[in-house]
Amino acid sequence: MKAVHYPASERGHANFGWLDSYHTFSFGQYYDPSRMNFGALRVFNDDAVAAGEGFGTHPHKNMEIISIPLEGVIMHQDSMGHKEGIAVGDVLVMSAGSGITHSEYNGSSTDALKFFQIWIIPNEANVEPRYDQATIGPIASNTITTVVGPKNTGLPLWIHQQAWLCFGHVAQGERLQYDRRGNDTGVFTFVIDGALRVTGADGEATLGMRDGIGVLDEPMLTYTSNATSQFIVIEVPLA
Repeated sequence: MKAVHYPASERGHANFGWLDSYHTFSFGQYYDPSRMNFGALRVFNDDAVAAGEGFGTHPHKNMEIISIPLEGVIMHQDSMGHKEGIAVGDVLVMSAGSGITHSEYNGSSTDALKFFQIWIIPNEANVEPRYDQATIGPIASNTITTVVGPKNTGLPLWIHQQAWLCFGHVAQGERLQYDRRGNDTGVFTFVIDGALRVTGADGEATLGMRDGIGVLDEPMLTYTSNATSQFIVIEVPLA
């Protein structure tokens, strides 16, 4: 199994007081030329934002941005006129395209906001910017649920890329299978909590909480839980 490992202990880290962030890939002040991306997956940040704080208005261009709350509510506002709250169970997708500005703040004055911020490089530049969100709700046990995919695939959310994002939940001792959808794609797996064994036709790896792995050459992966686990699967083009 040809794979790139991204241990939680080796992630980049920045703590600004108001923001405590861990970076799987190079981002901001963290730069590692060997960890720039996994194919079209450019950013996977694990952020905690202090009560009453947030990211002020800032620009983006030509990036597909996905935000997933873990605790608290993201208060989002953008140059397209959206002013929304994104709570646990919701997923936000934004196509920055030809250019947008937006802000993201912690909706609580007392509790921290925790969320994942994921950037995927689009397959088309300078598209019209767009915003969407969907309530996914709790993921049923022993399932892999696909939430984001290419346009016109009937999924709750879509992006400008032949890429898919799924949530997995597997009980201790159970097993799930993921079949790769695309050609010339790789599969990135990130453990939110728990412990997983990831197995391909030619090898396996064990992941703990916040560990990631990018598998390059397997048409099918099996996930076996060593403890009840929640995880994210992102399939992206490698070119």
